[in-house]
Amino acid sequence: MEKTGKYIYGIMNSNSELQIKDFDLGVYAISYQDISAVVSDSDIVDYTCMPKDALARLLVEHQKVVERIMGLEYTIIPVRLGTFVMDEAEVRGILSKGYGLIKEIFQKIDHRIEIDLVCTWSDFTSAIKEAGEEKEIKEWKEKLLANPERVTVDDQMKIGVMLEKALDEIRKRYVFRIQDTLKVISDDNKQHELMDDKMVLNSAFLIDKVRQKEFYTKIEDLNDEFAEKLNFRCVGPLPTYSFYTLEVKNMQFNEVDWARKRLGILNDSINKDDIKKAYRAQARTWHPDKNLDKSEMEKEFDEIRKSYNILLDFAQACEQANQESLIFNEDEFKKNAVLIKVRD
Repeated sequence: MEKTGKYIYGIMNSNSELQIKDFDLGVYAISYQDISAVVSDSDIVDYTCMPKDALARLLVEHQKVVERIMGLEYTIIPVRLGTFVMDEAEVRGILSKGYGLIKEIFQKIDHRIEIDLVCTWSDFTSAIKEAGEEKEIKEWKEKLLANPERVTVDDQMKIGVMLEKALDEIRKRYVFRIQDTLKVISDDNKQHELMDDKMVLNSAFLIDKVRQKEFYTKIEDLNDEFAEKLNFRCVGPLPTYSFYTLEVKNMQFNEVDWARKRLGILNDSINKDDIKKAYRAQARTWHPDKNLDKSEMEKEFDEIRKSYNILLDFAQACEQANQESLIFNEDEFKKNAVLIKVRD
């Protein structure tokens, strides 16, 4: 049987519970001091088990609410897709525990917007042809053409590898030029994964609202500069999805207890410095570079890094609860099991 709870879309810099009640999206605000969580009543479901098409529809709905709030001139910090809590008290608990971090983020994004920029090759075939004009590739082609009957599959594969490398170098030059132009009017930028070979750049830029027109002018200048080589497409203004999306992480005692034992920590009460010392000691022992003859070392070292990150999250959760020590007692752990953090 499904449980009903609260779904959290984002956190806005206002304690107003009035203006968004009239939404046709079924959302409302739950306030704590001078901030509010934008929520809706919802069945609690596991988004990780959903088909991709269903997840995509929910993402669109999620972003629709967040962007609608931004359209009302509120500054809003998006919360990760699929964030559910049981009740209003738990929402206020999140706002209370994350209050310091949330206020810090609001200072960083005040009057800021995100603009996403995607650049693609205008003509991928022409781009490959340009890459083929590199001196090393031309010389290799000429060598093969001089003896076509002796060309092997390996020779053909080498040409493909050389072309791919040359094309990537051209792409890097173009990306550097674009970023160098836009960084002077941006506070920050984030690189996203390229979705296919035809994509040259997939970036998000954090800019002041008053510089939005100037940003688009720069894009027009770049479009003229790269005429017939690149296509530019901008999406925005957007909330700061790429830079400051909050994650509400519910940690599990068994996982944290495993992590501290994996790092060889036996004490029931430690601090962040103890975690760092334990990690450094384990890393020196298990680092793959010092154990070249042991094939399992890489797996062991991955576990050590995972343990370290789990304990750092737990330490941050304790700090948010104004508790300096990490106490490995299940009853005490429950008091600090929730971490509010910026999504990696």
